Amino acid sequence: MGKNKKAKKSKALHADQGAPSQHADAPDGKLRSSDYERELARLHVEMVKLQEWVVHKGLKVCIVFEGRDGAGKGGTIKAITERVSPRVFRVVALPAPSEREKSQMYIQRYIPHLPAGGEVVIFDRSWYNRAGVERVMGFCSEAQAERFLQMVPAVERAFVESGIILLKYWLEVSPEEQTRRLESRITDGRKIWKLSPMDLKSYSRWFDYSRARDDMFKASDTPWAPWHVIRSDDKKRARLNMISHMLTQIPYEEMDREKVKLPKRDEPKGYVDPNYPFKFIPEKTWPLA
Repeated sequence: MGKNKKAKKSKALHADQGAPSQHADAPDGKLRSSDYERELARLHVEMVKLQEWVVHKGLKVCIVFEGRDGAGKGGTIKAITERVSPRVFRVVALPAPSEREKSQMYIQRYIPHLPAGGEVVIFDRSWYNRAGVERVMGFCSEAQAERFLQMVPAVERAFVESGIILLKYWLEVSPEEQTRRLESRITDGRKIWKLSPMDLKSYSRWFDYSRARDDMFKASDTPWAPWHVIRSDDKKRARLNMISHMLTQIPYEEMDREKVKLPKRDEPKGYVDPNYPFKFIPEKTWPLA
């Protein structure tokens, strides 16, 4: 966006989360799909404005998502990134550490993925693996987990003081809803890849994870990097609430832009469509019989 462009304050489109719904919910009490799609489209417009402002101002935004298996992290991240540029909004979901990475300082493997100016980096699980899955599943010692919890507030203060806008979200799912979602992965061929042996082991340790979550909040819910908790039993409502909240946490303005008009196409100047046997894919009639 050019420097000569003016900016104007974006309208407050973030409805109070406690306000009563203007539309009836679905029979199961969850948000209707039609209402969800309409509100998501409205928020996506705001996300594009935010994107332009982040690039214009060179902001550095880091968003951390944590929660139990099946809490809805992946779907929420997809809702955020659906209509914005992957060159600005970058999703980081690191695999298990290599042997080399295990020998490094713990936070070291995450540092290279932090945002530069004009970027929004979204961590689908983050350095908080040490406070959660690694601690509960025995991939680190209790002393290592406790040391992490002692150090992480200072590390995050350094992030924030370097100019990073750090937002941390915990998606809170009930045990009943988690069971329903994990069972659906067993029977749905589109979701079976989401169910790993680690998920099954983690599922049986609900209260161990609860204790780990409580310790994590107690140690790292700081004024400079607070935890924001989202009730996620209703996935659609959770996504809207999360995006709406995020937009209030990153000050942005709407950039003025010139009205776009498509230019005229050039003249054919003797060009003729080629007589070439293009290999078109088969065109089926949908739905299939």
